[in-house]
Amino acid sequence: MNLHIRSESILHEIHRYKISIKKVDTEAAQTKTIEWKNGTVVTVDQTKLPHKLVFLKLKDCREVASAIKEMKIRGAPLIGVAAGYGLALTAHHSKALNKKELMKQLQVSTDILRNTRPTGANLFWAVDRILKRTRETSGSVEAVKRAVVGEAWKIAEEDARINKKIGENGARLIQNGDSILTHCNAGALATVEYGTALGMIRTAWAQKKKIQVYATETRPRLQGARLTTYELKREGIPVTLVADDAVGYLMSRCLVNKVVVGADRIVRDAVINKIGTYTIAVLAHEHGVPFYVAAPTSSFDLTQVSEDVVIEERNMDEVTHFGSERIAPNGVRALNPAFDVTPLKYVSSIVCEKGVLKVDEFQRLANQVTARGE
Repeated sequence: MNLHIRSESILHEIHRYKISIKKVDTEAAQTKTIEWKNGTVVTVDQTKLPHKLVFLKLKDCREVASAIKEMKIRGAPLIGVAAGYGLALTAHHSKALNKKELMKQLQVSTDILRNTRPTGANLFWAVDRILKRTRETSGSVEAVKRAVVGEAWKIAEEDARINKKIGENGARLIQNGDSILTHCNAGALATVEYGTALGMIRTAWAQKKKIQVYATETRPRLQGARLTTYELKREGIPVTLVADDAVGYLMSRCLVNKVVVGADRIVRDAVINKIGTYTIAVLAHEHGVPFYVAAPTSSFDLTQVSEDVVIEERNMDEVTHFGSERIAPNGVRALNPAFDVTPLKYVSSIVCEKGVLKVDEFQRLANQVTARGE
């Protein structure tokens, strides 16, 4: 092949790729991650990012459950909102003639949703909240339908406000010149529109604090590489991608002075978050680096301890394969836990919408909940 022609072809592909990414960035900046639109749930298919911005239009609860299971919808707060909308779809499209029949349909949908992702707290919190709302609603079946849709919408609106409050509270912990490590994706894509851990970083950046972010690639689904860097790049925040096993190197070279991560569930004695979080927390403790966890109180599960939590194990192919190509020898098995458990002794503070909680303050809150029998 003529080298000049080949070079022009490559340049053309690069130019086309840049235009595509720019288009994705522009469109993503103008939309929420998930929305309710006239009986349809519209949400970003996160498996297509960063190269394509694809919106899913989900018509019923089973489609929502499938999207959660396939990680097209991911991130604990977003999964909670999506689960609420899943029940809203059931109610909105129901042909039930009475409340009892509708409640049976909602219970079936609840069971389907509960079986998608067992570890994160927000999903269970959201469906329980909506079922409680239906039990408290009297009147016609139409009134109950409206209550379900209204409560799901309220959960979504609250998520947006709560995450901005988390950003405001957490930004106080970030100083000008900080170099921050984050793990997995706890940004706008994991919530309705703003983010938890990345919400803190976004708020600090908006306050004109000069910061640098290191994002781990986050095995096995590369959510840090695909999604966190995408979000930070879109915001114009300086970000450097690192391999998960480079964290010790960064800390030993004093390249990081804070860690901020999200959480899928926070129990009485630990934080449950994406696999690799525990390793980072131990390294941060060893090197004297503050380790902050940012999450809404809907992620708090204060009646449980870590040994009560089911840790999701995902398909071995996510480890043995890179895309569709197998990288491990045939016959080799893989262990693929999606989450790990970080004891609270490694956590500096928990940032939520109520403020910045030291570990002893969080544990007092947990003790109060237990004492009340909630």
